[in-house]
Amino acid sequence: MITRVKYILILVLFSMSACFTANAAHEEGENINVRELILDHVGDSYDWHMATIGDKHISIPLPVIVKGKDSGWHVFMSSKFHHGHDSYMGFSIAQEGDYKGKIVETLDSGEVVRPWDISLTKNAASLLMSSIVLVVILMMCARWYKKRENSPEEISPKGFIAFVELVIMSVVDGVIKPCIGKNYKRYTPYLLTVFFFIIFNNLLGLIPIFPGGANVTGNIAVTSVLALFTFVIVNIFGSREYWKEIFWPEVPAWLKLPIPIMPAIELVGVFTKPFALMIRLFANILAGHAIVLGLTCMIFLTVSLGTTMNTVMTGLSVVMTVFIDFIELLVAYIQAYVFTMLSSVFIGLSQVEPHHHKD
Repeated sequence: MITRVKYILILVLFSMSACFTANAAHEEGENINVRELILDHVGDSYDWHMATIGDKHISIPLPVIVKGKDSGWHVFMSSKFHHGHDSYMGFSIAQEGDYKGKIVETLDSGEVVRPWDISLTKNAASLLMSSIVLVVILMMCARWYKKRENSPEEISPKGFIAFVELVIMSVVDGVIKPCIGKNYKRYTPYLLTVFFFIIFNNLLGLIPIFPGGANVTGNIAVTSVLALFTFVIVNIFGSREYWKEIFWPEVPAWLKLPIPIMPAIELVGVFTKPFALMIRLFANILAGHAIVLGLTCMIFLTVSLGTTMNTVMTGLSVVMTVFIDFIELLVAYIQAYVFTMLSSVFIGLSQVEPHHHKD
């Protein structure tokens, strides 16, 4: 009972604090552009913003690597841009137009062009960092099993190692093995890598502060590369019967000749499968981030309705945001599970064996 009262008091104090902050911002004449705020937070950037105290932005600068049209390659830190307010060596971050948020180069003629840009952005840095952490964690688990080789079989994993084994076996026995069949071991390393990569980055994206907050799996470039890997594996390692069913399926002859209707439909299906993988993961993760940010913005949008209404809506916003965050924890697992399951199904369909007709 006492614990519940503490939680309620914390929630009320947090709501009042957020309300006063929102009122202060309103009195200072700051207008919140919800659409721009959400797009800025789910988009990529050249520095890792951590907090804003007054007019001071606290962020981690990231390396900028660009090649100008005539000036060659340049490497410098994004702090040279002073959060997009300044230019450096002719380069600046566009504030509007087709290249908004991207680095552009202003030539001597005044023309603004887009340079070659292979900078380490926030999403790229988060992706590298999460991959390194994930490799370290899984190597620790593998090291434990390697040490156990000389120990009696009765020794069972405990704690975190046991949890990782539980997750791995549930994915292998519940998804990969039944979907692919007898050749499942060949594809298990790839599918487990995809599963852990997605779920780890999904969970990291739910943390609002460094080292989280990056929208890696809600980035269409990342999901398209993951879908491309599955596409290549399905079609490179597909069996002879798989390709036969695409170009010469077992349907009435008039559906194949003289107009190849069914082969055309089957060929379209080859490309729609990875497209569905890409869009499903991208849209679900992006929508989750947008909902959480939209609920947070409700605090600032209700400032003009008065202190009482703003306090009530702030409390509602906090409760709904916490609720959606818990839902997002479930979504983080479900999306990793669904991507792995669909990839397994597509791979399993490409392993089809010849049909043996009865005489």
